[in-house]
Amino acid sequence: MSAVRPAGASEPDWVGRLRTALHDDDRPWVDALRPARGARQSAVLALFGDPPGGRSGPEVLLVERAHTLRSHPGQIAFPGGGVDAGDVDLADTALREAYEECGVVRDGVEVLGCLPPAHVRVSGFDVTTVVGWWRDPHAVAPGDPGEVAAVLSVPVADLVDPANRATARHPLGYRGPAFTVADHLVWGLTAHLLDAVLDLAGWSRPWDAAREVGIPERYLRDRRASTRTRDDGGPDAH
Repeated sequence: MSAVRPAGASEPDWVGRLRTALHDDDRPWVDALRPARGARQSAVLALFGDPPGGRSGPEVLLVERAHTLRSHPGQIAFPGGGVDAGDVDLADTALREAYEECGVVRDGVEVLGCLPPAHVRVSGFDVTTVVGWWRDPHAVAPGDPGEVAAVLSVPVADLVDPANRATARHPLGYRGPAFTVADHLVWGLTAHLLDAVLDLAGWSRPWDAAREVGIPERYLRDRRASTRTRDDGGPDAH
């Protein structure tokens, strides 16, 4: 699904490091996430690229889910969704969803590899994170305002800044990694996956895991009633 790199295109050093790490059989994984269970498959796109216009990169593409959605309204996530019958593979799914949600043109994306799939109990999906290099970044916007409220390009430098790292505290007891950036809290499954990719790329910096932040009420509106009886507010609640 990845396009052929244009002749003369310059590949940043971090791209090779991340590509190699993603294909390393000994790469670390996230113990807090549940392994795949042979459930219905879905894919998300963790898309990194050096922005145009002289800004120092790289940056990662994230979406703010529409606040009117029944599931996870307003939360920050990677673009993605369930496999469609016409999808060739999981990379195809992730690229299709990124185009539908944000307008990302797949010809400008090179797929570097995937994280091992994680089972999300709440939705019943096995989620595969497809990691890509955005060779040809361009302006993006929500494809359907009913699904995506905003598209965010977040600098990796901001994500790994210890001042923006914390442990998220869920009302039901869950604690896990979080990022406080762009006036948002990135937590749950997305934060675990993002944390894993940052580690693989060698970008992570030491941070104070004892610093805790509560998850804002606006991110919990769809979960309060149901999770009290069937979930622990864990990483797949996001």
